[in-house]
Amino acid sequence: MDPLEALVAQIQGLSSTSSDVNRLHSILKQADDLLRSKSTRLPPLLTQLDPSIHSLGFLYILDAYMTSPITKTQAETAVPIATRFIGACSDQIRLAPEKFLSVCRRLKDQVMLLETPIRGVAPLFTALRKVQVSAEHLTPLHSEFLLLCLLSKCYKTGLSILDDDVFEVNHPRDFFLYCYYGGMICIGMKCFQKALDLLHNVVTAPMSVINAIAVEAYKKYILVSLIRNGQFSTSLPKYSSSAAQRNLKNFCQPYVELANTYGNGKIAELEAFVKTNEEKFESDSNLGLVKQAVSSMYKRNIQRLTQTYLTLSLQDIANTVQLNSPKEAEMHVLQMIQDGEIYATINQKDGMVRFLEDPEQYKTCEMIEHIDSSIQRIMALSRKLTAMDEQISCDQLYLSKAGRERQRYDFDDFDVPQKFNI
Repeated sequence: MDPLEALVAQIQGLSSTSSDVNRLHSILKQADDLLRSKSTRLPPLLTQLDPSIHSLGFLYILDAYMTSPITKTQAETAVPIATRFIGACSDQIRLAPEKFLSVCRRLKDQVMLLETPIRGVAPLFTALRKVQVSAEHLTPLHSEFLLLCLLSKCYKTGLSILDDDVFEVNHPRDFFLYCYYGGMICIGMKCFQKALDLLHNVVTAPMSVINAIAVEAYKKYILVSLIRNGQFSTSLPKYSSSAAQRNLKNFCQPYVELANTYGNGKIAELEAFVKTNEEKFESDSNLGLVKQAVSSMYKRNIQRLTQTYLTLSLQDIANTVQLNSPKEAEMHVLQMIQDGEIYATINQKDGMVRFLEDPEQYKTCEMIEHIDSSIQRIMALSRKLTAMDEQISCDQLYLSKAGRERQRYDFDDFDVPQKFNI
C-alpha cells in the first residue's frame, strides 16, 4: 500500500479515543518528513478526512502542504481548506500547538499574497480563541489577527479583543506587536485614550535594547498625546527601561521637535514645521496623524477661550485661534460640541457663542452604574496584583537573583507573605 494512503487509514482508525490519538500523534511525528517530501500529493488526502473528527491528522497533513512554497493559484485552494479546518477542528490540536500556529500564520501569509486580508480575519479570531487557555492569555495569534484587521480596515472587529485584560504573555514580541497594532486600530476608531494606553505599554515595557516596534510606537505615542491631551512630556515614567529612557528620543527627533513646536501654541510655526518635515512624516506613514495633531491645536486654543470668556463672537474666535473665517470657526465649535469637548450654544443671528458649564451632575443611573463598574474592575485588578506579588515573592528564581544582587539575604529582607513564614 502507498505510504500516504496507509497513513490516512491510520488517521481514520486512531482518532476516536484519547489513547488512540496519543498513539497517532507518535506515528504522525515519525511521518512528518514523509509528508513534507510529498507536499504536492497532499490536497486529495484531505478530502478523505473530517476536520472535526480527524483534527490531529488533518493538521499534520495541512501543515506539510502549506509550509511548502505556494503560488497564488494554489493559495486560492489552500485558504478555503485552512478556513474550514480552523472552524471545525477539535481539542486534538492542543497536542501539536506549534503546528496549529504554523497553519494559522501560513493562512495569514496567503490571504496577504492574494491581497484579500479580510478573508483571514474570522478564521484567525476563531483560532486564537481555540488556543487561548483563558481570556487573560495573550497568544502569538493575537498580533496576526490585529494585523489583518488593520490591513482590511476591520477596526471594530479588532477592537473586540482589546477589551480583554492580559496578564499572561509567553513571548515579549507578541506583547509589543499586540499593543502596537492595537494602538493603531484604536487610532482608526478615534479611541485616542485607549490608543495612548496601548502605545504607552510598548514604550515603557521592559527591554534591554531598543527595538523597531518601540521606536515606531513612540512616534505615534507623541502624536496621539498631542491629539488627546494637547501636550507631551519627553520624560518617561521611572518604571520604563533605561534603554528606552536614554535612546528613544534620539530615534524620534522630528517628532520630539514637533511636540515642542506644538507646545508654543503658534499654529503658523507648527504648520511651517510640518511642511519642512512632510517627507519624513510621510515615509513613516504618520502624515495623516500629524495633520490630526495640527488640527487639534485649533481645538486646544478654543478650549482655552472657554476658561476666559463666557460669550465670544465667531469672528473673535477665528481671529484668536488663527482660523480663516467665522464660518470655519463655527464648524470647529460645532464639531467640538458634538464630540463633548466643550459645552456651548451658537446664536446664528448675531454670530455669538455662549460657553456653558458641564451639565453632568454625576447622579444619573447610567453614571452610577459606570462608576460602580469602574470600582469593581479596580478591585479585581487589585486582587490580581496582590496574588501576583505574593507569587513572585516566593519564587525561587526571583529570590536567588535578588540575593546575588545584594550579596546576602534572608527571609527578613523580603516581603514574604505571612502564611509562608516558618
